Amino acid sequence: MGRDEFIFLLIGLKWTVVLSVVGFICGSIGGLVVALLRTCGLPALERVTAGYIGVFQGTPLLMQLFVVYYGLALVGLKLDAWVAVAIGLTLHASAYLGEIWRGSIEAVPRGQTEAAKALSIKYVSRMKDVILPQAIRISLPATIGFLVQLIKGTSLAAIVGFTELTRAGNIISNQIFEPLTVFGIVGILYFIMCCPLTILGARLERRFAMSGR
Repeated sequence: MGRDEFIFLLIGLKWTVVLSVVGFICGSIGGLVVALLRTCGLPALERVTAGYIGVFQGTPLLMQLFVVYYGLALVGLKLDAWVAVAIGLTLHASAYLGEIWRGSIEAVPRGQTEAAKALSIKYVSRMKDVILPQAIRISLPATIGFLVQLIKGTSLAAIVGFTELTRAGNIISNQIFEPLTVFGIVGILYFIMCCPLTILGARLERRFAMSGR
């Protein structure tokens, strides 16, 4: 395991971080839309978004990436591996974050909404200034926990031939025949990314639990 191999791992690490950031940011935008539609009070929209969430929560991420990359190619839409993985992670994240944030919105005391309505505050201002700030605070531990899962989920991008950290480790292992060393380093790199987030999520959960007493 030399310098060149380690640099190759770091390049794979870079793409793991990029995929995680893109998937989380785009998934957050989609997740917010999903959460708002799930709590809008219109039965048709709530059923549609519930079905959307059910599809992505009820199927493996591996299959979702497979369908986006290979399935769309069958209908003439050939996507680059990077684009396909980014789309797959975005759809996956939007479903999970949408459900997390839907639960957080509904966890805000109903009196907050009723008081805002009594003050004639419109829906957009009510959500932006009253409900969402409280819901985001409630959802932070679960949101950070999902981000950790998303980072680890990027390892499945190898199915479409995209070289992120895990696939980079597999390539190097096949070249130098030192799988324990290579994947030991890969595991350490994942740990360095995920452990601080896990600790942050646990601290936020404890802090919010204490402040809610």
